[in-house]
Amino acid sequence: MEFLSTEDALALAAVAAIHGGDVDALRALLREHPELATVRLGDACGMSRTLLHVATDWPGHYPNGPRVVETLLAAGADVNARFAGPHTETPLHWAASSDDVPVLDALLDAGADIEAGGSVIGGGTPLSDACAFGQWNVARRLVERGARTELWQDAALGRIDGVRSYFERANPASVEDATHALWCAAHGGQDETTAYLLGRGADINWVGYDDLTPLDAAERSEAHGLVTWLRGKGGLSAKDLTA
Repeated sequence: MEFLSTEDALALAAVAAIHGGDVDALRALLREHPELATVRLGDACGMSRTLLHVATDWPGHYPNGPRVVETLLAAGADVNARFAGPHTETPLHWAASSDDVPVLDALLDAGADIEAGGSVIGGGTPLSDACAFGQWNVARRLVERGARTELWQDAALGRIDGVRSYFERANPASVEDATHALWCAAHGGQDETTAYLLGRGADINWVGYDDLTPLDAAERSEAHGLVTWLRGKGGLSAKDLTA
């Protein structure tokens, strides 16, 4: 029989309190063992995370999420702590990936860096995660709270004025940029930005992320009207292109 070390047992108790939304139990653990606020939970592969990462991990939306975050921060947790492993995401990245708006707000209110890099999506910001994973509530909240956008993010969110601005500059976005952005617009189910980008020369049948064409991406997002429109413009599925 294997026995847990005291440190492991305390960490497991803290994780259980976080997932159960038991703020009183978590506060008691942190009061008696203040080192838990900054403990690193590791695995056999050498990767590690903090309890704030636990509170924001997929699928998120744990009971009393904002109060759990506030309790950890009051005990000394680092709001911008980094995951240690193949990426360096902060808790804000993880809240974005879980579409957890209340927890995202709690982190931002506590000073989380809205422009922190290190995401699994090209090393980008929390907004990169939110848009790539289709977490639209959080994506829009990040923009509301001042997150800077890129062309593909504006396209995915249907921010047509932002999209147009990239093509009205002295050095406009390239056709390749337009193609990538069109795919993202389809992923976001955005009719207007998709049509605009097609007019800028974007490739309607580019096989992009997840080996999907824009038509496939729109279909996956259940944007049925956009699927019909793309088909009418010659849009094909990746299966059709490889048949």
